[in-house]
Amino acid sequence: MGSIIIREIQQKDNSAVAEVVRKVLVDLGVPKVGTAYEDKALDHMFENYNVPKATYFVVEENDKVIGCCGVAQLENYEGNVCELQKMYFLEEARGKGVGKQMIDICIARAKEYGFDKMYLETMPFMKAAQKLYQKSGFEYLEAPMGNTGHYSCPVWMLKDLK
Repeated sequence: MGSIIIREIQQKDNSAVAEVVRKVLVDLGVPKVGTAYEDKALDHMFENYNVPKATYFVVEENDKVIGCCGVAQLENYEGNVCELQKMYFLEEARGKGVGKQMIDICIARAKEYGFDKMYLETMPFMKAAQKLYQKSGFEYLEAPMGNTGHYSCPVWMLKDLK
């Protein structure tokens, strides 16, 4: 195992990030419709996060992107809430504590940006991810917030950042 680096996305990472996200979704059997798989932003992540109060991070090992996650304003929502977005890790990145590190980095960045709360959406069968989210202070919601377009993700969680 090489050394793992977590850094902000660069334009050169766009295709690698899209490949990671799509591979993980296919491997997990997630629907391609109504999920991140079909997001137009997926092929242009650097550009989409190159805006105020948004950052996307990649996990790199031996010059290969093996995971990613970002934080940005929750779409179609009026409050001061951000969303933990597109958190995906290839199999070789799992079980190494990288997910926890990534969540901590995103939470810290969201606090720097002054957000009050952090929202996320996930799939019911992603139990390991949900356990990690709960350990990080996220609590389940009864209904979605905003409108991310991810209608195939029926699990919603929220964390207070104050």
